[in-house]
Amino acid sequence: MKPVLPARINFRPVLFAAFGLAFGIFLFFKIKFGALRASDFLLCALFLCGIFRRPVRFKSAAAVFCAFAMFASVGAGLAFAQTARFSYGVPAGEYKVSGRVISAAEENGYSSLLLDCLYADGTPSGGKLRLRVGQEGVKVGDIVAFTATLKRAELPQNGMGEDAFASDLRYTASVSICEVTDRTKDPFLLLNAKLYETLHENMEKDEADIAYALLTGNGRGLDGEFSEGVRKGGIAHIFAVSGLHIGILYGAAYLLFKPLRRWRFIPAAALALCYSALCAFSVSSLRAVCMCTTAGALRAMGAKRDFLESIALAAVIVLVLFPAQWLAVGFRLSFGACLGLALFAGSFSRALSFLPKPLSKYLSANVSVQLFTFPILIESFGYWSVWGTLLNFFVIPCLPVLFLGLLVCALFASIVPPAAAFVCLFPEGMLSLMTLVLSVSDFSFVLTGFSLGAGATVWYLSCVLLSERLRLARAARAGIALLCAIGLTVCILAENAVFYGCKISVYRAERGGCAALVRTSENAVLLIDDEISLSSCKEFLSHTYGGTLTAVAVLGEEEGRAINVAAFLGAEEVWAREKIETGLRETNIVFQETFTVGEAVFRYEGKSRMILFVEDCSAEFAFSRQSAYPADLFVNEGCGGLIFFLHGGIIKSV
Repeated sequence: MKPVLPARINFRPVLFAAFGLAFGIFLFFKIKFGALRASDFLLCALFLCGIFRRPVRFKSAAAVFCAFAMFASVGAGLAFAQTARFSYGVPAGEYKVSGRVISAAEENGYSSLLLDCLYADGTPSGGKLRLRVGQEGVKVGDIVAFTATLKRAELPQNGMGEDAFASDLRYTASVSICEVTDRTKDPFLLLNAKLYETLHENMEKDEADIAYALLTGNGRGLDGEFSEGVRKGGIAHIFAVSGLHIGILYGAAYLLFKPLRRWRFIPAAALALCYSALCAFSVSSLRAVCMCTTAGALRAMGAKRDFLESIALAAVIVLVLFPAQWLAVGFRLSFGACLGLALFAGSFSRALSFLPKPLSKYLSANVSVQLFTFPILIESFGYWSVWGTLLNFFVIPCLPVLFLGLLVCALFASIVPPAAAFVCLFPEGMLSLMTLVLSVSDFSFVLTGFSLGAGATVWYLSCVLLSERLRLARAARAGIALLCAIGLTVCILAENAVFYGCKISVYRAERGGCAALVRTSENAVLLIDDEISLSSCKEFLSHTYGGTLTAVAVLGEEEGRAINVAAFLGAEEVWAREKIETGLRETNIVFQETFTVGEAVFRYEGKSRMILFVEDCSAEFAFSRQSAYPADLFVNEGCGGLIFFLHGGIIKSV
């Protein structure tokens, strides 16, 4: 009798359930909101094949597929229910609105508020509202009332609007003033407001904003340049109340309650859960609470801890409660970082065993996290920080002291107001030093200007196949590594390079405005309307093109505004239809109706309309109008996220 060979990967029931649940949610959202690629099924097929024992038996295979289909169906049902909930509520229009403030940020005389518990003309509407109000002094926990015209958020389309959907942000509005009618009874919102008030009364504004972001994860009040610096430096996670914060707090409480012995995990987990509630149950904090509680319970019972199973259990809990979080960048980064640790930390740690233990542990953990989150950062933010590994080497060891010290000082200052100014001196000094170091340092060196496309799937495919969790021979690993490297290279070139014809990428900014990038093998021309902002243009280019633009063409009635945006994009020249006085002298501005770039000819058909002629094709750009001239391709404001290839009279949409 032949011995039964072991499975390629150990079967973990909760991990299997989490994968099926996530795949069902993913598949529903892909079909509902965007294009579905064949490569999206690769990891699913790999996982299903990897759990079989050899030889494969029909009954066990059928049972696995049925169980996977059941969990996937549950996930799809949860995603459908979330979509239906998002569509529920009052339509766009003018209403008398009341709601509870759950987040607030002040800047230049106005406030940006996030409201829940909404009532429109006395009718519960559900969801959340982003309100811009021309006054300061509104606090977290206030019940506010106002009359405004509500704009209704649409369901995501082609990758646009996913963040609003994931956070259940259904409405936006602007008013000059709102009335504070009451205060909430929620203790966590009141404590959040008290922390904000204490910090801003006893610290300088910049340091108080940093301290508040560090404690609550609300970084909306951070200075723009500082926020950009920490993102490009790869340390933005310290202002997001990540699992690192929860782990520090849980670990400190676990030591504090040592006399309770094996049951000390209960008060430690309760404290971590309360802190997660203070931070509005962010995905990363909730994930960390689940994992810490699971680890503590298993240790109390004397059972062995399985890191992958604890990650999977946390994923199941989060996705069942908040299925739309699958679309949130925070969910992907939080769980991606943990999966990177589970797959690679052991291998890297053994490979770096010749180094001092603290250094080898840090490097193995950091490289594992960076390896798995790299595609998420590139696809979501358009860049990957080159400085992240170095900066985190200094920041992470300091974070426990800074975080716990700041938390204790802020709570003590809130309880004993007369001592608040003195107590806040120490953390304010540390935060001032951090601000100084980041302000004088240049961390702008990042990898940017390209998209992975299907290469992201190939990347994760290689991560799973080459990890120590999958039992493969060395020769097989070497062959897989070579094939994945070739596949990744081909995908990146196919997504970003233009070897022939013309490639058009279209972008619609969530805050308004449209842009299109027209690329040939030698030139790149950016078309923008008069509503798009400079930051939106840079975001678009970070995902599509990292070189120097040949030209920027402006469309729209307010050419002057569009030219001012175009002047800061580093193009060789800026095109406009009618000559106007701009006040700009360093940028070469050309005013005429027809332009030629290589084999491509651009011609204005009006202030808001342009025709492109290239090879045997013609494309029309009319960002602000819906009617089309007889053209092979019509590009309007609803084409955000689409990519077109034009060659030899044939138009291909990808």
